[in-house]
Amino acid sequence: MTLEQFRDLYDQQLRAEAEVVDAPEVVRIGPLWAATFPRRGRGFVTYQQIAPQTDLEGLVSDVVRHFAADDRVDHVEWKTRGHDQLPMLAEVLCRHGFVLEETETVMVGPAEAALQAEAQLPEGHHLELADSAALIRAAEALAGRVFGDSPERSAQRADELVARWEQEADSFEMWLVRGPGGDVVCSGRVDFVDGTDFAGLWGGACDEDHRGRGLYRALTAARARSAQRRGKHYLQSDCTEYFRPILERAGLVAITTTTPAVWREGLAIGEYASGSAVTSL
Repeated sequence: MTLEQFRDLYDQQLRAEAEVVDAPEVVRIGPLWAATFPRRGRGFVTYQQIAPQTDLEGLVSDVVRHFAADDRVDHVEWKTRGHDQLPMLAEVLCRHGFVLEETETVMVGPAEAALQAEAQLPEGHHLELADSAALIRAAEALAGRVFGDSPERSAQRADELVARWEQEADSFEMWLVRGPGGDVVCSGRVDFVDGTDFAGLWGGACDEDHRGRGLYRALTAARARSAQRRGKHYLQSDCTEYFRPILERAGLVAITTTTPAVWREGLAIGEYASGSAVTSL
């Protein structure tokens, strides 16, 4: 499959509605899907396509006013993609109080390729599926330390994952690698995206002292094996520059970039106003 074919498959199956399937509340604002996650204080905005002639000023203004009116939301992420033909979108978002964060690379590839690239774990390390709330919390605690999250944020994310595991155990798996001392030193999640050919790789983290030894590739292969068991043929991940070469060795290719634009409560609403175009789902 060519890069363009992978990108088309990603656009068709993994954008818009598929990204907000776990959201408690979703509304349509024009071509957008706007999701609210009250427990996280989070809003999330995505889309499959925005027509070039769209009034971006009015659209972004509608989004900001929608979330600013909800006192449960203190931050909103608008997910942009590098291959969309919207050269003015970033400028308009910034004008309305959004701040562009670190760009990540969107990687896609066959699950089978990740299995073929599987690495052997070094002596004293072993791989296991997190089959308890305690192990999910241990895996998330590692990710929090690696990514510099506050203890409160890490605990909140762990609570959400445990709740999801208790309510929808078949929707994802958490895998981890233990080091010689029994501590969790590498972890990552695989989400099985309903109605698609994809499984998503998320939350990958590896302790700095254990990097460069094949742990993450072994973790990727384990998740690819799980994806195949669920009938998923492809893997997708939004990754940092550190993980990109590892995923490339596992057979994934870069198809585009994604840059989150984040608005936080208290920032000024854009000066451009328009009539409300919000439709509940």
